[in-house]
This record gives sequence, structure tokens and C-alpha cells, in this order.
Amino acid sequence: MSGGGQERRIRSGTVPTPLVVGMGAACEVAMKEMEYDEKRICKLQERLLSGIRARLDGVVVNGSEERRYAGNLNLSFAYVEGESLLMGLKEVAVSSGSACTSASLEPSYVLRALGVDEDMAHTSIRFGIGRFTTEEEVDRAVELTVRQVEKLREMSPLYEMVKEGIDIKSIQWSQH
Repeated sequence: MSGGGQERRIRSGTVPTPLVVGMGAACEVAMKEMEYDEKRICKLQERLLSGIRARLDGVVVNGSEERRYAGNLNLSFAYVEGESLLMGLKEVAVSSGSACTSASLEPSYVLRALGVDEDMAHTSIRFGIGRFTTEEEVDRAVELTVRQVEKLREMSPLYEMVKEGIDIKSIQWSQH
């Protein structure tokens, strides 16, 4: 901000005291609850991942399974377009990429930097888990995700080919 030299030249205007006090109170709550929240969110993430993996094949965790922020679970579902899956999960806190690349059809540059193949990067969905997420919501997310992935795979000729034992990576696709 440009303007007056108040606040020892840090910023113009007067410090918003109520906001400063509120931020301090929020930091106190965070310090008291952070360890509990992290453990709880880790358990919810494990519940989400194990629930999905128990019912679907071809599910890959993008990034390290050990060293990660528990509130962010990025999964790829083989033979399912991420955007199509996203459209079927309106009730669930998911996204298919970052806000800064939302207008692009290119796969996430973060996933590509992690070594995720381009085809799998296009199948990725990021689940958000927070301090107010419940076990019931996680169970509902598992149910809806499994149902939608199965529905999309039923329509996928590639998935059918793989189920029949065809190695689709060895196919020479012709261009028209």
C-alpha cells in the first residue's frame, strides 16, 4: 500500500486491533489443538485411502505416503479422466488441479515433477480433509468415489482391454 508513513513505515493506516486480537486467539487455539487435529486428520486420511483401495484396483497415491500433509490426499485412478470423476463428485471436497492452472488442460506440473506419468496425471483427484471433517463424510466420499469410478470404467474401452489382458502400452495407435 502506498500512502502515509504510519505504523513505523510498515504500512499505511491504523492497525486493525480487533483483527490482531482475533489472529492471536486463533493462534492460541491452533497451538492447543494442532497435535490432536493432525492425528485425527491422519486417521481420516487412512480411512479414506484404505476404503477406496479395498474396493478399487488401479489407485495410486501421488507423492510420498509417509511424508505428506494429512489434509491433502492426491490419488490417480487408472482409466478414469479426472475431470469426469470430478463432475460426479459434487458432494465431496475434491479438485483436479490447482486454482492457478484451472483453465489449462495440461496435467499438473507438480504431479509431473513428482514423476507421475502424463496419462496418470490426467486421472488425478485431490481430496481435502480438515479439522471439521467427520468419519461419516469420509465414508460417504469413499462410497461416492467408488461408485463414480466404477461407472466411468464401465464406459472405458481402455479399461475393458486391460481386463481382457491386452497390454495397451504396446499398441501402435494410428492417427487419422
